[in-house]
Amino acid sequence: MTAVLAESDGVSRSFGANLAVDRVSLSMTSGEILGLVGANGAGKTTLIRLLLGLERPDAGNVRLFDQPPTRATRSRIGYMPQTLGLYDDLTVAENLSFSAGVFGVDPPRLDDDLARVADTTIKAIPLGLRRRVAFLAALAHRPELLVLDEPTSGVGPLGRADLWETIHESADDGSGVLVTTHHMDEAEQCDRLVFITAGRLVASGTAGEIVASHATVEATPADPPAALESLERAGMSVLPAGRHLRVPGASLANVRAVLGAVPPLSEQPSTLEEAFMILARAS
Repeated sequence: MTAVLAESDGVSRSFGANLAVDRVSLSMTSGEILGLVGANGAGKTTLIRLLLGLERPDAGNVRLFDQPPTRATRSRIGYMPQTLGLYDDLTVAENLSFSAGVFGVDPPRLDDDLARVADTTIKAIPLGLRRRVAFLAALAHRPELLVLDEPTSGVGPLGRADLWETIHESADDGSGVLVTTHHMDEAEQCDRLVFITAGRLVASGTAGEIVASHATVEATPADPPAALESLERAGMSVLPAGRHLRVPGASLANVRAVLGAVPPLSEQPSTLEEAFMILARAS
């Protein structure tokens, strides 16, 4: 049986004149991978801190495991912040021993790469390895809710694949996973997505549902650079794709008005990245 693990109801948070989160409502359930998607500065980290009770909302309510956030509810969460939450002057083994001790569990087993640097201080190892250490620390006590803020930033392709394999394993075991990303290939691995722009929720649903409601005009001009310049001068966002130009959210009539009747034009389904561009512009 699925259970609601975290939810917000119309939460807002400002820092001075900056409205970081603007009336956002969402919920997530056990066994689900929920992707919180948005550009840098969109408000993703602030929303996470509100959900965890690390920031107080100016308006609205937050609940963790069907109650207001407390130290007890946070003990059921594994949290990997962007800052990683590791101690630079402690070794890999010492960091994992400390974090496991806080939750009263044994330190996690190290893979070969981390075993080789077990006695090296965190500040002396590459960022990709540091993120893997932080990920292990968040998982060590088998949390019911795993919260990962940009977990793959600075991690190579193989490391990213390994992290996502573990994320899927956690969800398969019944944990809920809330993960922030601005990588569309990672967003497509989530069960459900929430798009945040300028602190506001602008779309939610599966990747297929979000993409289905948006279209992109594709043009094949004889002179792509000149056509690109003309479209951008007209205020349109353009994505080159080989000899094609893709114009998310534009109408055939508007693109034809800029390029004329000569280049072939067609309306195509948007990609997830293009849908996000459309939503960002609309907001």
